[in-house]
Amino acid sequence: MSDTTAQPGLDSLSKSFEPAALEAHWGPEWERRGYGAAGFRGTGAPQAGEPAFSIQLPPPNVTGTLHMGHAFNQTIMDSLTRYHRMRGFNTAWVPGTDHAGIATQIVVERQLQEQGISRHDMGPTPPEARKNFVAKVWEWKEKSGNTITTQMRRMGDSVDWSREYFTMDDKLSKVVTDTFVKLYEQGLIYRGKRLVNWDPKLQSAVSDLEVESEEKDGSLWHIAYPLADGSGQLVVATTRPETMLGDVAVMVHPEDERYKHLIGKMVNLPLCDRQIPVISDDYVDKEFGTGVVKVTPAHDQNDYAVGQRHQLPMICVLTLQATVNENAPAKYQGLDRFVARKAVVADLEAIGALVEVKKHKLMVPICTRTGQVVEPMLTDQWFVAMSKVSDQDPTGKSIAQKAIDAVATGQVSFVPENWVNTYNQWMNNIQDWCISRQLWWGHQIPAWYDEEGNVIVARNEAEAQAKAPGKQLRRDDDVLDTWYSSALVPFSTMGWPEQGTAETDDYNLYLPSSVLVTGYDIIFFWVARMIMMTTHFTGRVP
Repeated sequence: MSDTTAQPGLDSLSKSFEPAALEAHWGPEWERRGYGAAGFRGTGAPQAGEPAFSIQLPPPNVTGTLHMGHAFNQTIMDSLTRYHRMRGFNTAWVPGTDHAGIATQIVVERQLQEQGISRHDMGPTPPEARKNFVAKVWEWKEKSGNTITTQMRRMGDSVDWSREYFTMDDKLSKVVTDTFVKLYEQGLIYRGKRLVNWDPKLQSAVSDLEVESEEKDGSLWHIAYPLADGSGQLVVATTRPETMLGDVAVMVHPEDERYKHLIGKMVNLPLCDRQIPVISDDYVDKEFGTGVVKVTPAHDQNDYAVGQRHQLPMICVLTLQATVNENAPAKYQGLDRFVARKAVVADLEAIGALVEVKKHKLMVPICTRTGQVVEPMLTDQWFVAMSKVSDQDPTGKSIAQKAIDAVATGQVSFVPENWVNTYNQWMNNIQDWCISRQLWWGHQIPAWYDEEGNVIVARNEAEAQAKAPGKQLRRDDDVLDTWYSSALVPFSTMGWPEQGTAETDDYNLYLPSSVLVTGYDIIFFWVARMIMMTTHFTGRVP
């Protein structure tokens, strides 16, 4: 039996749910009405006596598009926010996007490459080229940088769009500069020549956290290093024969009976007109290879630590482009590192110094941004001292220790709880944070140099000039690691008081924030650094 009676309105219903038209109408309408506004039940104004609920949106890269991970996380955040808003909490869900220094620069550089030019071609002088390139990035950001926030609007995220930020905004940039100057004045930011992960294509240092090790098929070359007194030879096992051009020692385990009698002697470095010592260190694995390893402190992280312990010289034999430099024999100079490897191996074989070659699986460090093999490189960089206690700090604790304590005391908790172990393992073994990047897009480091190379750190050029009257100043070319500015958002977005200004209502109402919904993969990148920076500068947890 069929009912043929027409029912009002039913004939206009679509046979399938098509949300596009509904989203297109109600999303903008909700935003126009300010339903996501912070404060009491979306009124935009706080209600005295009511509790606060605040949540930071993990700022997606300005280059990004919404993926399922974002959608999942944001659904949880939206549910929590709507729940507390309806309960009458003073509620703030703060949205924003990250300027994504490396990723954004790569996007714009690729667009330039399609036109047959590089960023260096964008002006008659390097400063002009840089200025024009940065302007080009801002132009790209205005045209294409709102893709992900447009998608969030379509999804119906009830964030407070009036609070939307970009990490390169003037307001947030001032906080970036102010915190840098404060850390420098506290003795917690310094500049030094250290071994860092270097991307030859990007021409910049990259974080340990932006490097992934990939297992690849390689070789283990066994090379004979003749003893200088003619009494024999030591056979060294290495996976990178090209770096032997920068060797400063060969090393054995102090308890290895095979080599104890040779410690302190000299060997001739093949292919180079140099002699280097035989040293001993517990770092050597007696069972690996021949039990003898070469030491190249300027081109290996572990060797760098050995070099520091034994006060060895550091000979860098590669340029920033990963070609062989003038510190190596002339015949190799100018060769790409992998071409040089083949040449060195061929020459070792020709002189009878290549004892054996074995197939070997090895872990190769790859930059996740460019896919390039990362080169450990000795360069001048800026660092934040993670474990040093500032003389100006009344707590007597380092930046890292404050963050460790915040979790240990339960001020910050992890769900699921097992991620506490991951956090603590990294924090308890933390290294000083390399915060400089050799890029043009980002927060330029607020440091200037006079003619003698003295460093002047200041909030602006006028302040720097006042500290060095009559001196010709040159600004540092480097920019800050993107994660530096994003580590500040718990308080930089809440009106953290600048010098001589009072605390804002937002700062007191919404910091500490209530919850963070994010992926475990950025516990190191972002979560730990937010905890460190926020506890250090505000005494509160994010």
